[in-house]
Amino acid sequence: MATPVLTHALEQFPTSSPAGRTASRRIGRLRSGLLIGATAALTVTVLPGTAAAVPDRATSPEQAMQLASAADHELEVVTEQLNEAKVALETQQAAAAAAQQAAAEAQSQLDALDGQIRMLARTVYTGDSLSELDMMLTSDSAEEFVSQLGTLDAIAGHTNDLVTEIGHVSEKAVTAQAAADKATAEAQAAVDSIAAQQAELQEKVEDYQRQYAALTAPQQEEVSRAHAGEAMAAPSGVIAPSQAAQVAVDTALAQVGDPYVWGAGGPNAFDCSGLTQYAYSAAGVSLPHSSRSQAGMGQAVSRDQLQPGDLLFYYSPTSHVAMYIGNGQMVHASTSSKPVMVASFNSMSGFTHARRVAG
Repeated sequence: MATPVLTHALEQFPTSSPAGRTASRRIGRLRSGLLIGATAALTVTVLPGTAAAVPDRATSPEQAMQLASAADHELEVVTEQLNEAKVALETQQAAAAAAQQAAAEAQSQLDALDGQIRMLARTVYTGDSLSELDMMLTSDSAEEFVSQLGTLDAIAGHTNDLVTEIGHVSEKAVTAQAAADKATAEAQAAVDSIAAQQAELQEKVEDYQRQYAALTAPQQEEVSRAHAGEAMAAPSGVIAPSQAAQVAVDTALAQVGDPYVWGAGGPNAFDCSGLTQYAYSAAGVSLPHSSRSQAGMGQAVSRDQLQPGDLLFYYSPTSHVAMYIGNGQMVHASTSSKPVMVASFNSMSGFTHARRVAG
């Protein structure tokens, strides 16, 4: 089994939050095991986006299948939360780098001004320039004395201006460095939190795989179909409304058959938001590796106005994304038990809205 590749914001899934504790309790109940056909009772829960409650106690293969399907959806929710956490982390790291650069530039200006101050100090105070008394004693006329005095005042005024400027630059450098330190500390805290959640996600992945493996082949297919839709043959000749959308559709369809791996963004394995990010990246359109972040990009599209390349979002809060390819079909990385596939848009429940990010 592939180890999840770390890629929805930390505040969306902190381990100390009610949502985090709820998710942990859910998985704790799931770990009781899956005994098909046995009389052992299994606790199941209602997951975000499910249309109806599953039984409180599983005493049949059918109810056990609901448990496995619920676990599969729970894993996707967690994975997409981790994906969004990485988006937030990358933003923090970029802010830290920018602040550090600003601090370095301010320090460079400070060093340059310090050199100018030292040069002027030598000029004014080491004999290279005259004092007022020297000028009075050596001037041939009152006009020459006034002229020399004006020059000395100008030098002093310029020096004072530079001293003021150097103070501003120094303050700017200190502020920028403090911002850099704060952003770096926040980024490190995000890294530490993600690392802790990675271990928890790994346990969930292994738990679901044990449950899924205990199902019969027809039951596994039913679980996959409930979460991914009925697989269809990939169409040919899809025409998108713009060049970017066309490239994205063609790229996504070219990945049909590639495996689903939690947190993966290509080129040989994908999760849901990793596939759409990869497809639009080929078209020069940058998307974050997070279904929830993608759900706010571009412009809203109604169901009856869908065009190839539009992104389809599922569940509330958003935890799955697919790409519409026309003719009532979509392509998506759906679930760990299925590769990237084409399915009917109407075969999967939980649709909430669509966005057009190109064309």
